[in-house]
Amino acid sequence: MAERRGEQTHVLFVEDDDVIREATQLALERDGFVVTAMPDGLAGLEAFRADRPDIALLDVMVPGLDGVSLCRRIRDESTVPVIMLSARADSIDVVLGLEAGADDYVTKPFDGAVLVARIRAVLRRFGHAGGPAAGGSGGAAADAGSGAVLHFGDLEIDTEGMEVTKGGTQVALTPTEMRLLLEFSSAPGTVLSRDKLLERVWDYGWGGDTRVVDVHVQRLRTKIGQDRIETVRGFGYKLKA
Repeated sequence: MAERRGEQTHVLFVEDDDVIREATQLALERDGFVVTAMPDGLAGLEAFRADRPDIALLDVMVPGLDGVSLCRRIRDESTVPVIMLSARADSIDVVLGLEAGADDYVTKPFDGAVLVARIRAVLRRFGHAGGPAAGGSGGAAADAGSGAVLHFGDLEIDTEGMEVTKGGTQVALTPTEMRLLLEFSSAPGTVLSRDKLLERVWDYGWGGDTRVVDVHVQRLRTKIGQDRIETVRGFGYKLKA
């Protein structure tokens, strides 16, 4: 069963295809989720503001307010995890969704069991109110309760308070960006491959799409400084010590 703090996990699902929406809603409900399903982006935004779900599944191509724009609106108001659904794995829509603040994406058509697994993987990374989940999969975020304050030039990372400042100004990070930064800061100067970051930050026990990593690294760079995370071509990324 899908439970969170003793309650069922609430999923907002925005999909305009009636067959996909109804079948997916039934599949998720069979796995114990509470699902609010909406046929368009404007209705989805209204439902999000009214219900504050635990996670949002947004199809890219929906009427009224497309999924990417809806993701941006949600991200302006909340750090709730977002998974985008796209019909084309090679589509620019995937990158646009991630750049808008989505935490992951799933390509249609998808198997119900795969979607549930991806939802649970995302939720494992998030704690109550959208914060990073304690005790995640083997990465730096699992040790975030140590109370250490890390310094990298003008960048300061409070691993207990889950706060980041740059030059004394607080930096607003999504939980996924925070986990990514914690992973880098746990081994400054060490090159981390995209596959390793997928495993540790996104909880993938199998090879995933490395575009997820690349887009989140770029988003993180815009917030903490473009030169703070270095690209090591052919190998991955590292945080400059």
